[in-house]
Amino acid sequence: METVVREDLGDGVVALVLSRAPVNALSAGFLDRIAARLEELAADDAVRAVILKSPFKVFSAGLDLKEAQAFDDIGEREIVRALNEDLLALYTFPKPVVVALNGAAIAGGFFFLLGADWRVAAPRAQFGLAEVRVGVDFPIGPMEIARDALSPDSLRRLMLTGQPVRAEAALAQGFIDEISDDVQASALAKARELAAIPPQAYAAVKRQVRAGAVERIAAGLAQQPAHWFTEETRPAMRKMVGG
Repeated sequence: METVVREDLGDGVVALVLSRAPVNALSAGFLDRIAARLEELAADDAVRAVILKSPFKVFSAGLDLKEAQAFDDIGEREIVRALNEDLLALYTFPKPVVVALNGAAIAGGFFFLLGADWRVAAPRAQFGLAEVRVGVDFPIGPMEIARDALSPDSLRRLMLTGQPVRAEAALAQGFIDEISDDVQASALAKARELAAIPPQAYAAVKRQVRAGAVERIAAGLAQQPAHWFTEETRPAMRKMVGG
């Protein structure tokens, strides 16, 4: 079954529906598929803006912890590669990206929010970076994206507590842009608005805005540790999933 479904919404707007049931848990294959879809849309001049959305109650629960507990060294390296490369592909996507946050976006799933240009959330949505509670730190790509997209106070609170925040608090902290009772309609309206901006100018300004993080990621990849997990990681994952 296709895990990233394309929906053409007219006026140059395309939705990518993240559809890895039941909670869009992240695997290397899923992240690679999202990046491949983005590459297709970047090359299509008829596409002027993209919406990311989920058909589930949760937008994305982050890393697939059940799968991750069984990683060998190759699996561990693959997920780190995918997190670095594929989240960077979203962050550097040249066209407008609007994310329709109908539910929780946690840990790795939070980076769909950070990679987007406009973030619309349902009132019940929650957001968080739970990595510290799962026994891992942040690969260089996600770390620099978060450092670039969040205020220092939000970065500190989210990363060091691992606790989620509700939509109203996220709006007050500035990492979502809008709360809507009709997330899909609001996301479409914003995508159509952004699609009307001259595309070359939009791409150029977006590159300027995000250049610092992109440069830091490129420089940091050479220092990425060979292993991501520590002796704390799998016990913390088991506790998180109740195993």
